[in-house]
Amino acid sequence: MQPISEFKSKSGLKRIHQAFFYSLDGFRSAWRNEHAFRQEVSVFVVGTIIALLLRVSAFEKLVLIGVLMLILIVELINSSIEAVVDRVSLERHPLSKNAKDFGSAAVLLTCLLAIATWAVVLYNRFI
Repeated sequence: MQPISEFKSKSGLKRIHQAFFYSLDGFRSAWRNEHAFRQEVSVFVVGTIIALLLRVSAFEKLVLIGVLMLILIVELINSSIEAVVDRVSLERHPLSKNAKDFGSAAVLLTCLLAIATWAVVLYNRFI
């Protein structure tokens, strides 16, 4: 039988309560320690304001804001991968590089998806 981590969550409302505060800790840590996350939050805020002001359908607003939020989600996952790799070892290793590069590629693909989504919505609406 495998040992159970002391950090393994419990069930019920206490778990939900704790999970919420762990999430807030994650946001704070990402904001403090990840420059890319701060940049992407800035893009998210500006993009959300623009999307809400655009004369497009509610669904299109949701999609425009959703792809920007997806960038933040993928960036948080990428930062998690980088933190785990650095926790295991700060030594340069091809597998560590791969893990970090894969996460970075995921963020890039998400950004390209956001650009394409915004381009299609704006093109269909204004051109």
